[in-house]
Amino acid sequence: MMRQNKIIQSLVTGSLFLAISCGIPKVTIKENQVNVPSSYVTNSKETSTDAKIKWKTFFDDPNLQQLIDLALVNNKELNILMQKVAMSQNEIQAKTGEYLPSIGFGAGADLDKVGKYTRNGAVEENLNIREEEKFPEPLTNYKFGLYSTWELDVWKKLRNAKKVAVMEFMASQEGKNYLVTNLVAEISSSYYELIALDSQLKNLEQNIDIQKNALDIVKLLKESARTTQLAVKRFEAEVQKNQSEIYNLKQDIIETENKINFLVGRIPQPIVRSTVNFLQMEPKMVQTGLPSDLLENRPDIKQAQLEMEAAKLNIKVAKANFYPSFGLKAGVGYEAFNPKFLLSSPSSLLYNLAGDAIMPLVNRNGIKAAYKNASAKQIQTVYEYEQTILNAYTEVVNQMSKIDNLQQSFKLKRDQVDALNESISIANQLFQSARADYMEVLLTQRDALEAKTALIETRKNQMLAVINLYKALGGGWN
Repeated sequence: MMRQNKIIQSLVTGSLFLAISCGIPKVTIKENQVNVPSSYVTNSKETSTDAKIKWKTFFDDPNLQQLIDLALVNNKELNILMQKVAMSQNEIQAKTGEYLPSIGFGAGADLDKVGKYTRNGAVEENLNIREEEKFPEPLTNYKFGLYSTWELDVWKKLRNAKKVAVMEFMASQEGKNYLVTNLVAEISSSYYELIALDSQLKNLEQNIDIQKNALDIVKLLKESARTTQLAVKRFEAEVQKNQSEIYNLKQDIIETENKINFLVGRIPQPIVRSTVNFLQMEPKMVQTGLPSDLLENRPDIKQAQLEMEAAKLNIKVAKANFYPSFGLKAGVGYEAFNPKFLLSSPSSLLYNLAGDAIMPLVNRNGIKAAYKNASAKQIQTVYEYEQTILNAYTEVVNQMSKIDNLQQSFKLKRDQVDALNESISIANQLFQSARADYMEVLLTQRDALEAKTALIETRKNQMLAVINLYKALGGGWN
């Protein structure tokens, strides 16, 4: 008979788990398929990377270092994200507590009066505690004790949920690091844009001085009837046009200063900056290393990887909801109708122990939907991880190409500026000897100004390309 009962029990258990397994929908778990190239440039032997260099070493300008230091403390967006990191860390503590036993203390007192013509009232009417003593009315009751509940983590649902929380916390830290990388790059770029604007303003003022000198010469020539009033007016108009441009540059300088102040987290104020000739600043040479270094150095790639691993574990958490959950409940304490009997042992001692198992059988649509969503989320995070790696590699290649092309462009523009500066002097001499028209002088001055402005802009773009390459390699957060 016992053997038959065991067989029946095994068949029932097997059938139950078979029914559970059959009710679980099939989902796809995607693996990433990104193959990082062995190098950025064919036959490149470069293996070291500047991404590991700390930003304070990479940016050696003390004024810029001070701005970045202030931003890492006061930047509002960074401080907001830090609170999100703290919340992710608190989530680990919450998930840890879910799979540990819960123990609490409870105490209570109650008063009970029942109707005389009820079942309980009739019992109390005919029941005495001791001879010739009536049942107390109303009846009091006092109790206190410890109670505990514990969900047994048979399917590792709670432990996996804790691991997910840990990975999400680590991902939030990498997200913070990525924000720091962008913040350092943005402040550095704005800082050099500001210096470039200073250089453009100085260049424009120098050009205005040259044009004023030319205007004085034209006025003298007009007085000696060697040129016309038209030439004087054209030179005056050119000076006035460039003088008005000064105010546009000053406004750009104010806005760039305030952009930096906003990133630093302070009210608008002048920015202390380098006064070195901007065109004499040489862009740094950046070691790119190998593409595989991006997986280790780029915070956004590491964040995407952690989110991908967390999503994979979340599938297991969602799947465990199809299985039975087992719990234990226990309590121990004292209970009595009179306080003087409350601590009487073992008379007033009470205890209980119970176990339960709950399993969803019918209408599991919500659980199925959560399971399918977990699967879809896992596939999504894999695509996001692949996209992040592809974007990182593309950013590095673009910036490397940009640095090379800007270097060639700067050399040609510098030669152009030198040639035009010489042509200004030649044009002035020819105009004074009536061998050149005044328009040739004006156009030469205008071309020289535009060429010098373009040269400054090219130098600025060189500095920004180096900063962006440093950021693309994963530098700036450490």
